[in-house]
Amino acid sequence: MESTLSPTMQEATDALISNLLASEAFVRYQQSQTLLDHDSQAQTLLNQLSQTQTDLRKKQAESNLSKDEIDSLRALQTQARENDVIQGYADAQQDVIKFLREINDEINQLLGIDFASFTKRSGCC
Repeated sequence: MESTLSPTMQEATDALISNLLASEAFVRYQQSQTLLDHDSQAQTLLNQLSQTQTDLRKKQAESNLSKDEIDSLRALQTQARENDVIQGYADAQQDVIKFLREINDEINQLLGIDFASFTKRSGCC
């Protein structure tokens, strides 16, 4: 993919990317992702939760959902919230989102525009 940025702008963009990836928020996020990826108990729990949610959505669409099934889903959700690895990942993810919003606000102030709006697709496509 060919860049349409000037060399100076490309250099600034590369520096921004490098600094973002080296930031505490991103490093913590990457570490929590690695922990999550290598924790078989957390992976099993997330897979069970995802499958149960999918199954219950189908049953709900057919108006065939029981209280026991809802209770089972809630129990899995509680287990996921209480799992330190899953919670650490979720917290790190929220922190990196907050950090990126702060960076976006700084860019907006410097440029005097809503920088992120340029990345949104128009309603026509």
